[in-house]
Amino acid sequence: FPDNVAAGIPRASAVLILNDHDTGYPFACLEGSIISATRTAASAALAADRLSRGRAAGRPARVGFFGTGLVARYIHTFLAGTGWSFDEIGVHDVAPESAAGFRCYLEQSGTAGRISVHDDPEELIRFSDLVVFATIATEPHVTDPSWFAHNPLVLHVSLRDLAPEILLASANVVDDVEHCLRADTSPHLAERLTGDRAFLDGTLDDVIAGRVALPADRPVVFSPFGLGVLDLAVGAWVYDEVARSGGLHVVDGFFHELRRFG
Repeated sequence: FPDNVAAGIPRASAVLILNDHDTGYPFACLEGSIISATRTAASAALAADRLSRGRAAGRPARVGFFGTGLVARYIHTFLAGTGWSFDEIGVHDVAPESAAGFRCYLEQSGTAGRISVHDDPEELIRFSDLVVFATIATEPHVTDPSWFAHNPLVLHVSLRDLAPEILLASANVVDDVEHCLRADTSPHLAERLTGDRAFLDGTLDDVIAGRVALPADRPVVFSPFGLGVLDLAVGAWVYDEVARSGGLHVVDGFFHELRRFG
């Protein structure tokens, strides 16, 4: 609901239901937007770590956030929480007030790097060794492969920002091939353009397991569709932790009929 933003509330909400494996009966109802943002950010931080290993330039020192909503904030939180530090942090958003709000968050988080807001998207990308796309774009709006001539690492979390020509000039890693190559994502458009999947180098699992080595002379783009099973895993962990702490709120009598014939 994009109009939520004008009202000062987050664009999206979510509810996660956990069901008993054997009976199908739900046993927990959780607020899901933070669980989803956490899963997304953890996946992105893991990818940033693994995909930057072995690169000649080492870990990126300049990060650029293209899109500054909840997911961008959580990705920064997880990068910082897993040991990343940056000399410079660039920020770009089509809504100036969102960029300003994200800059305020960064300043309050105590980050040591210099923070700059970029009005020009090309300037942000050329500035950054690590680019984080976290927008609500429904079709490609970044179309010039030359913007990536410095071979950055790109976390293409929002999946539909990049023209297929940019992916075809890059090394491409996804979380799951079948998930990513559908629903008009940028990788899906690249498959349609070429007629095959040869532009894919592999999955993040392939990289972690050492089955794929990434080139140093091209941009590296990670495009995660986001796997629902990871939301379930995080949700189950949250449930277990709350149960262990004695903090569960139980709704007695929620199921009116628990006998088959009344």
